[in-house]
Amino acid sequence: MPGPIAAALLPLALLAPTAAAAATPPAQAAHTAPASPAVVRPATDDADDAAGGSGGPAGSGGSGGRTVSVVEAAFDPASAFVPPTAISHATDLVPYGSHVRVVIDRSLPGRTLLTLTVTGLAPDHEFPAHLHTGSCGADTAASGPHYQHIPDPVQPSTDPAYANDRNELRLTLRTDARGAGSTSTSVAWQPRPGEARSVVLHAGTPAGPHAAGDRAACVKLKP
Repeated sequence: MPGPIAAALLPLALLAPTAAAAATPPAQAAHTAPASPAVVRPATDDADDAAGGSGGPAGSGGSGGRTVSVVEAAFDPASAFVPPTAISHATDLVPYGSHVRVVIDRSLPGRTLLTLTVTGLAPDHEFPAHLHTGSCGADTAASGPHYQHIPDPVQPSTDPAYANDRNELRLTLRTDARGAGSTSTSVAWQPRPGEARSVVLHAGTPAGPHAAGDRAACVKLKP
């Protein structure tokens, strides 16, 4: 019997190595398998976050700490459907649709630089302009008195110890033959937050039917 049993088992013995080889992947295949792609995450700009605003300029402290503010607007009537940023109270001097730009720069500690630029106003005219405490409205008195760094305890302020160009921010805007003009001035202080809310253009000279001190126009400032 050993002869027939051995003859029967011989084919199985020959097939076993082949099956084992098929079940085991070749070593080379393990080395050529593609690797998983690396995940790249954007870096976080810690310096920008520390500066106080995501994406804001360094040192700005975000939108609440901006050191330069810009207001640009066309002069409109106070009764406009959308409350206007710039209001004309004297259309012969400041026509509706004329344009104003106010830039206030507080980037230098303890100083304020204000630049006022206009187009389309009365030509060859001189407008005194001042920083005021109130906002603009249909009533010209809404803009309040001149902003003073050291407030005069007596109002309206006429005392030259308080009503002067060191304690107030004053400009003289002169337009050319086309009604365009620009002026700037600086003071050695910065307005208290929320207390300087507008720039007022007075009628100036030649004022025509207006008194020189009449409020011809008003521009609302950003808080």
